[in-house]
Amino acid sequence: MSAYLDEKLEPIFQDILHRNPGEQEFHQAVHEVLETLGPVLVKHPEFVDSRIIQRICEPERQIIFRVPWQDDNGEIQINRAFRVEFNSALGPYKGGMRFHPSVYLGIIKFLGFEQIFKNALTGLPIGGGKGGSDFDPKGRSDSEIMRFCQSLMTELYRHLGEYTDVPAGDIGVSQREIGYLFGQYKRITNRYESGVLTGKGLGWGGSCARTEATGYGTVFFVQEMLKARGESLDGRKMVVSGSGNVAIYAIQKAQQLGAHVVACSDSSGILVDEEGLDLDRIRRIKEVERRRISDYADEKPHARYVQDGNVWRVPCDVALPCATQNELNGQDAKYLVENGCRAVAEGANMPTTPEGAQVFREAGIAYGPGKAANAGGVATSALEMQQNASRDSWSFEHTENRLEQIMANIHRDCFETAEAFGSPGNYVVGANIAAFLRVARAMEAQGLI
Repeated sequence: MSAYLDEKLEPIFQDILHRNPGEQEFHQAVHEVLETLGPVLVKHPEFVDSRIIQRICEPERQIIFRVPWQDDNGEIQINRAFRVEFNSALGPYKGGMRFHPSVYLGIIKFLGFEQIFKNALTGLPIGGGKGGSDFDPKGRSDSEIMRFCQSLMTELYRHLGEYTDVPAGDIGVSQREIGYLFGQYKRITNRYESGVLTGKGLGWGGSCARTEATGYGTVFFVQEMLKARGESLDGRKMVVSGSGNVAIYAIQKAQQLGAHVVACSDSSGILVDEEGLDLDRIRRIKEVERRRISDYADEKPHARYVQDGNVWRVPCDVALPCATQNELNGQDAKYLVENGCRAVAEGANMPTTPEGAQVFREAGIAYGPGKAANAGGVATSALEMQQNASRDSWSFEHTENRLEQIMANIHRDCFETAEAFGSPGNYVVGANIAAFLRVARAMEAQGLI
């Protein structure tokens, strides 16, 4: 697909730029979807008349508020928080909360916009939303994080509900933060409303496999992409960016399926172990001892840690960007192609720049965009909502089987939709159009809302 927009879509995009100044990540996410929708408007001109695209690109509600809290030294701190309730055509708003200094309205809108389509692809009854704060949990005590979460929820609670808006975790928001948020919600509302937050602990309404779901789902998706080409993961050399939750469980599932994972990364550099990453060692260093992955190389002499290294320069058959947005640019994509990479699946949200995605398309790489490849996390969150609603609890095996089937269905829908709209093998086109049609038809059915 060309990066140029259809003549019907260009004025829509220019209006979005005008109405949302300075929000570069949001602009990028919208453009990436719009550039694939030209063929849809040819088959469905009614979407032009009803201004469906303009309505999808404008959030139903944007909430911005201050979060005052007191640190351990007794000093008052003030952060800013956001919740963008983007689209509820398919169900209650669903999407994570991100705590990171980089968070501002444009980041949350980009994530929320992506969430609309990602959630639609799951086939489950969930709309799209996202939230977060510029609060940095790194280096903060448990007591400080608890006070911050309680202050945030004291404002946010009035906008939430299992039939309204259901947040989850994201960067900087793990089971600990979800627990503090849920406790304050329960305290204020006097309701044990399990379905109002997902990512909870297993002992109080959480879902087995939720922690693993995004990483596992990404690997299930890349497995389906390879299968469609008559190939498999078994014996494939793989690199994964990041070393957080998504990366760790992507490595775990890839190794279970026979892949040879040789590299991962953190914000300071890359870890390379040509004998295959020792995941138990990485998890101990990261999750138990809370040290840097550079310490892995100190413990295993044949491994090496490259300060400020580029994980995409490590030769591989499969690459999984699992860290953050725009981490893989055009030059990185060229390195991967030149070194023989066969498939790329995004475990993070929009980790590949438009230039990188173009390189993959031109090279014929099997490229799974985040809204499809990493939808396993939110899919399992929706399964957690089902369990909460029925007062039930499922086994890890049952939940993982459901996740694997959902990812296979997403792959099938993307693959078949791309073919139906004249772009066989283009998962970006397939994902965008399949998701857009699902949301657009629901919006048409519900009238002008």
